[in-house]
Amino acid sequence: MLTLALKDAVATEALGASLAEALQAKPGPWLITLDGPLGAGKTTLARGFIRALGHQGRVPSPTYTLVEPYELAGRTILHLDLYRLGDAAELEYLGFRDVFEGDALVLMEWPQRAAGKMPAADIQVQLGLDGAGRSARLSGGTEQGEAVVSGLFRRVPRAPDSI
Repeated sequence: MLTLALKDAVATEALGASLAEALQAKPGPWLITLDGPLGAGKTTLARGFIRALGHQGRVPSPTYTLVEPYELAGRTILHLDLYRLGDAAELEYLGFRDVFEGDALVLMEWPQRAAGKMPAADIQVQLGLDGAGRSARLSGGTEQGEAVVSGLFRRVPRAPDSI
């Protein structure tokens, strides 16, 4: 497990970029869950992740569309936001099973809304509000996810104001 203090949105985006760089050359599919209260930085982290893979434009929150697809660095990146999902059974109508096929990198906000309908997350990111900043706790949910988190632990400085 890796726990970090993130002093601002720039630091949250930087963490997303570090995660993208760690996964860029690793074949998928990969499921990264982003959990935390409103305003904790889930979409901000996803923005850093997506931009690190080469996206130049806006990275909107998929709150209303549920999914924003990107074709970047030779891969499919899917940014899901399940906040407005009423019931996990609704995922079947959206073709949810197909999301985890191929080489996709899937960033999923509000994963608890898909409880029982998704595979184990490779990497779980728990974001929280911490005074004026944020906190992030990353853990691996699979063996390959553990290896990536462990690698990030060695690469990312841990001083409270360093990120």
